[in-house]
Amino acid sequence: MRAIMVMYDSLNRHFLSSYGCDGTITPNFKRLCEKTVTFDTSYIGSFPCMPARRELHTGRYNFLHRSWGPVEPYDDSMPEILDTKGVYSHLISDHQHYWEDGGATYHNRYSSWEIVRGQEGDRWKGVVAVGEGQFNNMRVQDEINRSYIDNDAKMPQSQTFALGLEFMQKNLNADNWFLQIETFDPHEPFFSQEEFKKLYPHEYNGPKFDWPPYGPVTESADMVEHCRYEYMALLSMCDKKLGDVLDFMDANDMWKDTMLIVNTDHGFLLGEHNTWAKGSHPMYNEVVHTPLYVWDPRTGVKNERRSALVQTIDLAPTVLDFFGIEIPKDMQGKPLRSVIENNAEIHDGVLFGTHGGYIHVTDGRYVYMRDAVKESGNKPLYDYTLMPTHMRSMFSTAELKTVEIAPPFEFTKETPLMKIQGGIGAMPRMARPGAMDKLRQMFSPDRVSMQYGRVGGSNHKLYDLEADPSQDSICDDTTAEERMIKLLVKLMKESEAPAEQYIRFGLEKYL
Repeated sequence: MRAIMVMYDSLNRHFLSSYGCDGTITPNFKRLCEKTVTFDTSYIGSFPCMPARRELHTGRYNFLHRSWGPVEPYDDSMPEILDTKGVYSHLISDHQHYWEDGGATYHNRYSSWEIVRGQEGDRWKGVVAVGEGQFNNMRVQDEINRSYIDNDAKMPQSQTFALGLEFMQKNLNADNWFLQIETFDPHEPFFSQEEFKKLYPHEYNGPKFDWPPYGPVTESADMVEHCRYEYMALLSMCDKKLGDVLDFMDANDMWKDTMLIVNTDHGFLLGEHNTWAKGSHPMYNEVVHTPLYVWDPRTGVKNERRSALVQTIDLAPTVLDFFGIEIPKDMQGKPLRSVIENNAEIHDGVLFGTHGGYIHVTDGRYVYMRDAVKESGNKPLYDYTLMPTHMRSMFSTAELKTVEIAPPFEFTKETPLMKIQGGIGAMPRMARPGAMDKLRQMFSPDRVSMQYGRVGGSNHKLYDLEADPSQDSICDDTTAEERMIKLLVKLMKESEAPAEQYIRFGLEKYL
């Protein structure tokens, strides 16, 4: 038995032909739909990039206890478990956050791994004479990186998939392996070669715009349209590389014994709700309601859709179950086999959110978004960790001076933790003027709490997705809201949410 995971970053399901979009050229995603089970009610859990990948390893939420950070010493890591049980695991990725401080413990959980450089502001190629204050500037670094990538074969995504096919070819006759082909695309910036851009001809005379800001849309309508076309071009590139994997599986009759999972960490706002990107709160379906496709050769079910509620935490248990490996008790997710076979309901509700931001719950029909109550000021808030690193930096000495030793949670396996005050923020990596990397604290508690003035204002929202799938109108059904609040608290308890989270969200009366 073998398993392949093809993972994308920032894949918006509303732009895929297999989810009803007729404006993008994604024939291989449609073909994928015919070869797999397509999940219509798949959600993220912990957000954004590395918190989602920690769920991919551990099968449990982490956003209630920890901001962006690495795999912790007490975590159950799916690829590491595979390795210890005789199943070879291999990671190929161009996702640069794996090689930074806040992601540095993930790749070594695999039996082996390969990296591809050059995505986004990856500190890859060195050009010293870039001007005072421009060192460590992501956009400047990205332009430097792009100057070395002048054809499709040099694109990081192309190299990632080529290495994936190389592994598949080399190990075609071997058994018991798991391969994760993971590309950073179609994450911003939406950089692609001309062959994909020409698929979407349009008239545009404005400035270069393939890297939208995180925030409200202030650009002109033609700039918004152009940026969406840039995303679509990159998405068509993703589709082409996916087709290479499907072609290889077809040519080598791999469907008889090889699981295929195609997934993403989260979606992306391309002007919907008058917002760019994914940093805003609360979090709408364009970001949290994700595409997911699974082929399980044990079932033989393909070209069918499933409506049961599933999410990222289910992927680690699904892979372990496929290889006949016992699922650790601390994994909250469930194997997807029963959903694939008969649309079994494995969750009555799921949580999703960002550390320090809104907490959200859905039962598949309603989505309830709970803001921190105004009286709390979005406090208290703590990081519980044994690995004090942010996205691109260590925790600052100011943060570490607040450390208390907290007693273990059940899932930390009798291990006490550092309890560190949130909202202080990391120090710049370099003291040079202009050297602060703006994304360093993009998802820190301070950043989240100031996003458009929403978090910390008791701005709770309820949406009925059956009546309002675009989430245009807040639902005023108080009975449904009360039921969703109780479901939220139930899931928080099952997740061992720290006591202060109930205070932040004003939920003490439900305990």
